[in-house]
Amino acid sequence: MPHWTQIVAEKQQRQLKSIPQEWLVSPPPDSTLDVTGFPETCGLLSAREIEITNTSTDVLLEKLASGEWTSVDVTTAFYKRAIIAHQLVNCLTEIFVDRALVRAAELDDHLKKTGKVVGPLHGLPISLKDQLCIKGLETTVGYVSWIGQYAEKNAVLVDILIECGAVPFVRTNVPQTIMWGETYNYIFGRTTNPYNRSLTTSGSSGGEAALIALKGSPLGVGSDLGGSIRRPSAFCGLYGLRPSYGRVPYCGAVNSLEGQDSSPSVFGPMTSSIGGLKTFMKAVVNAKPWLKDPLVVRKQWDEDEYNLVDHGSGKNLCFGIMWDDGVVVPHPPIKRALEMTKAALEKAGHKVIDWKPIKHKLLGDVTRDVFNAGTVEDLMMVTSGTGEPIISTMELDGSEPLLRTGGITAYQLWQLQKLRRDTRKEYLDHWEVTASETGTGRPVDAIICPAAPYVAHPHGKSWYRHYTMVWNALDYPASIFPVTTVDPTLDARIPSHEFYDDFDKKVYDMYDDPETFKNAPVCLQLVGRTLEEEAVIKMTEIVDAALLA
Repeated sequence: MPHWTQIVAEKQQRQLKSIPQEWLVSPPPDSTLDVTGFPETCGLLSAREIEITNTSTDVLLEKLASGEWTSVDVTTAFYKRAIIAHQLVNCLTEIFVDRALVRAAELDDHLKKTGKVVGPLHGLPISLKDQLCIKGLETTVGYVSWIGQYAEKNAVLVDILIECGAVPFVRTNVPQTIMWGETYNYIFGRTTNPYNRSLTTSGSSGGEAALIALKGSPLGVGSDLGGSIRRPSAFCGLYGLRPSYGRVPYCGAVNSLEGQDSSPSVFGPMTSSIGGLKTFMKAVVNAKPWLKDPLVVRKQWDEDEYNLVDHGSGKNLCFGIMWDDGVVVPHPPIKRALEMTKAALEKAGHKVIDWKPIKHKLLGDVTRDVFNAGTVEDLMMVTSGTGEPIISTMELDGSEPLLRTGGITAYQLWQLQKLRRDTRKEYLDHWEVTASETGTGRPVDAIICPAAPYVAHPHGKSWYRHYTMVWNALDYPASIFPVTTVDPTLDARIPSHEFYDDFDKKVYDMYDDPETFKNAPVCLQLVGRTLEEEAVIKMTEIVDAALLA
């Protein structure tokens, strides 16, 4: 077998050849940190293509359904912008232009002949995280050892998206193993943040987030095991949704830690326009995915739930706002975003009360320990095929090892799972008793909280993931919505104070110079109850509208 570096070199050459040469541009120098404006000024996109790629998902679908815009034109526009994005931030893995354009032409032909759309996503280009298998393509998940393994069939979700009329057109970069909160692997390299290329996109859906932030895709699919949809969405200024287990099909996709089903990974949408969340979820769940994936919950889109029938029909909602989780205090930009959101909601006539977190450290630690129970053996089994090293740090220098434990017994794992189960019951009861504080006769309708204690940061400093991981442990659906961007004047460093512990101080010290984070997006998280995706989407729309008012 060739040395693993030779395998990588050959794969990189194949990727380069998949890019149309006429779409190559001269990217700005590395010293240009904010590249969000480059796609529209580089000269590759026409005025019409700029218009198309700046259009929201809902409007795109309307124009595609009416025939005003063809799928070939829309797919080409986004493809060109995706290739520009890739040259700026290194966000793509699989590029299959001809295949996508053939699919788009078929959809245009169908509409022209029948006057009808194929489905609710007719003609829409959709990007996919490099876990979702597409027949005839490799899916590496950042592993050199999986280069050369071509999928014999599509993942179930890919089949459903195609049935709904979508055009899969690129796949996006992930960290090796997808177990990192950042995006780097030996095959495709590091994905950087379009708002500041010295900062991370987070992970593991970092390629997806960077692509959508540069409007190289209107709607993408990420996955979330402990925050991998939400943190990249938050770091790149997007809307994202982590659904509950079993709401979106996972069958046929590849993953690390397969067989770990105590706290499984889920797929969900990532988008630059809020309508994309509803569009994706409604299309997928109405396709009856439980007939193709035995682990999917049999629950179609619930319009009553979306209209918040169980939440006072959306009038006079009461949100719980979590200023910190009792473990790590967020940086000043996050606190300002929480204050802005509270003020906007109160101005819109809603009530906001403080949310008192319970056992967040326990829930995060238990979930991490469940993941770590077999991580070493799993990763070693995969990488043994080529002898590729397992990445030990996302830092540009220094070390923060991924592999922390050597495994535990089955009995020890059961005890962790039992503790998590019992704590879920405690949290349910804790939520229920808030009915005595809301003044609505109902418990808190949703929780608003940070997605991380920090915004996008320098590489290798993704130290704390419990702000998202807790909700995976509880299986609560959670969305991400943008609020503002870092302003070093408004978000000045606060004086040193009493800390929860040394780790809290370590995170505080990370914000030593606000200029480092200038212009980084600041997003927050909205959390609902298990399988309450429709309500979470609607309440996110309500919060978004209040912030924009």
